[in-house]
Amino acid sequence: MFGTMPDGQEVVGLDIQAGALKARILTHGARLQSLEMVGLDQSLVIGAPTLEPYLGSMAYFGAMVGRFANRIGNARFSIDGAPFATTPNFLDRHTLHGGSTGLHARIWNLADHSDRHVTLTIELPDGDEGFPGKMHIDTRYEVEAPSSLRVTTTARTNRATPCSITNHAYFRLGKGDIRQQMLTINAAHYLPVDADLIPTGDIAPVERTAFDFRQPRRIGEHRYDHNFCLGEHPAPLRLAAILEDPVAGIALHVSTTEPGLQFYDGENTQFSVDEAGTSLPSFAGLALETQAWPDAPNRPNFPDAILRPGDVYKNETHFEFRRFDK
Repeated sequence: MFGTMPDGQEVVGLDIQAGALKARILTHGARLQSLEMVGLDQSLVIGAPTLEPYLGSMAYFGAMVGRFANRIGNARFSIDGAPFATTPNFLDRHTLHGGSTGLHARIWNLADHSDRHVTLTIELPDGDEGFPGKMHIDTRYEVEAPSSLRVTTTARTNRATPCSITNHAYFRLGKGDIRQQMLTINAAHYLPVDADLIPTGDIAPVERTAFDFRQPRRIGEHRYDHNFCLGEHPAPLRLAAILEDPVAGIALHVSTTEPGLQFYDGENTQFSVDEAGTSLPSFAGLALETQAWPDAPNRPNFPDAILRPGDVYKNETHFEFRRFDK
């Protein structure tokens, strides 16, 4: 057992391992709590050693987030002309990551577990956090030799509802400031945002901007919490990003079926701790969240992110770690 919730529910940690990787998944938030690689002396993701931080400042760290990941502007949207109002848990006026008690805050049920994989499930009721539709969600983590983690999420609904579910791990390839790492993102466009980090509705080219990561370059001092446009709809698994730590000599290759990649530079890691319980500074890790485009339910020019009865939502993301000579 990993810990006990305030209401008495138990949180279980489940270990999976193959090749050079070992992962621990928590039933709280279907959360990736640690990811260890042979030859490294730290986890590749930021994770707390106890449950308490996950009930506070580390609520999203490593968790599956949704039913709609990222932001919904003004905590409202319409489907087929019917209006809906959702929980305004971001700046008291927008909805973030499915609301205050989204997937990240709940205890998931164990469906299947082997040495190499674990499958967790959850049911969301109709009207949960203001969203329409009863949803059934499955998330499967699988470790693959030599050093990859595959995360696959499927969902079904009985009413049309926004759906975008992603893992919110903060990757920490080395122990330094992530702004010194090299990043590649295979996107020619990104979504500009307003002062509240809500997309303006524009789809802007990255060329000649600080958002052009089509060739590897140092992340640097510019602030990032933006969606990069990988495509106009879900597609077969494709390479989305490569993150490299030249000091640690390790790279992360991210492939996904999703049309968007949210790159967050990790300024808020100052509110987190590592696996030893040691406080971390800002920019200790970063998030690469594969998902639908934020605020898509309010933007008819964005890829459709409404799941309808009879359809199956599926997000498959592959995290591959590679060593290279420093």
